[in-house]
Amino acid sequence: MNRISRDFFLFLSKNKLLNDGAKRWGFRLGASKVVAGTDINSAIKTIQSLNNDGLKCTVDHLGEFVTQKEEALEAKNNCINTLHAIAQNQVDCHLSIKLTQLGLDIDKSFCLNNVYEILYEAYKHNIFINIDMEDYAHYQPTLDLLKILRKEFNNVGTVIQSYLYRAEKDLDELTDIPLRIVKGAYKETPDVAMQSKNEIDENFLKLIKMHLSSGSFTSIATHDHHIIEQITAFVEINRIPKETFEYQMLYGFRTDLQLKLAEEGYNLCTYVPFGNDWYGYFMRRLAERPQNLNFVVKGIFSK
Repeated sequence: MNRISRDFFLFLSKNKLLNDGAKRWGFRLGASKVVAGTDINSAIKTIQSLNNDGLKCTVDHLGEFVTQKEEALEAKNNCINTLHAIAQNQVDCHLSIKLTQLGLDIDKSFCLNNVYEILYEAYKHNIFINIDMEDYAHYQPTLDLLKILRKEFNNVGTVIQSYLYRAEKDLDELTDIPLRIVKGAYKETPDVAMQSKNEIDENFLKLIKMHLSSGSFTSIATHDHHIIEQITAFVEINRIPKETFEYQMLYGFRTDLQLKLAEEGYNLCTYVPFGNDWYGYFMRRLAERPQNLNFVVKGIFSK
């Protein structure tokens, strides 16, 4: 049943008609519990509050799969304005971006120029940029652009999705790059991605331990306390310094665990999404954990 629910929500996440409608409906679907508003001012207030609780942040101006240059340029400007807001408010936060939002499906050179502008602005303010990994169709193009960008900028990293069979090989080639390691949130075919939860969890742990052992910065993106317990034991046994890794969780999820880890002295980074284009992100969160459907029910009946 959970598999059916996951596939259903992933199908909905790519429905353009529903996405357009969601922008009109606002947050009536309950997304306000996991999305920090539609504008940068709302996001900054949320980040300040999280910082005050001892949590670092990464912020994401939501949007993806853009097909018009005007939209991509607007997204680039939104990213730059977000960087300015981070710097002006002196919050402990970096920026996550999606290449399809910046024109990857339009023209790779056009996308690369947009990202160059963002990275240059981030470099001036000493802000790190993380390139979110999207579906498998955009996986290799993302790695290709990352390699070009790393020739000029060291303030950029990306994501490795543990459900991909090629993930370990790619990790080996990115040992000197800061990486966020995740399980994977898109529906991929069995020829490229593992389908079993146990198999994915096992690979997830393996990749985390590999990158931690390399000495490069590792963001461990999970809400699974069993995995966190195993990683915590691993870093203690191997005397891996706390400043070389962080646990990363989504805004609105397992807040109690986030605060607990921060109180124990671990770096905890909260992924804070904001913006009007929140529908696809929200559907994927429901796909990961269908129990979150109660957010929808509460959101609708609390209006």
